[in-house]
Amino acid sequence: MAGGESQTHVTLSERELQVIELVASGLTNQDIAESLEISKRTVDNHISNILNKTKTANRVALVRWALQSGKVCIDDVNCCTLPQLTDEEPELEPVQEQIEDTQEIEDLG
Repeated sequence: MAGGESQTHVTLSERELQVIELVASGLTNQDIAESLEISKRTVDNHISNILNKTKTANRVALVRWALQSGKVCIDDVNCCTLPQLTDEEPELEPVQEQIEDTQEIEDLG
């Protein structure tokens, strides 16, 4: 595949997905190690394994692969945003008004 891209059907561990997200956010391996509280050498191994699994040549190709396969979201790009759930009840007033209007029409008929 051109540009070091790979198929999206790659099995990655939860930790590998975390590492990809942090790579995509621009962190160095040392920064990733500190963020995940693991050694830099472990991060190096994770990235090497991820590059092999995704058949990507470098970090840029990896981020490109991750975006194209929907593995990461950067600044709401390539994201599927879901409505936020709240404890508040949804506003039913407009619906209630429609029901009352319909009942009035039925009463007239």
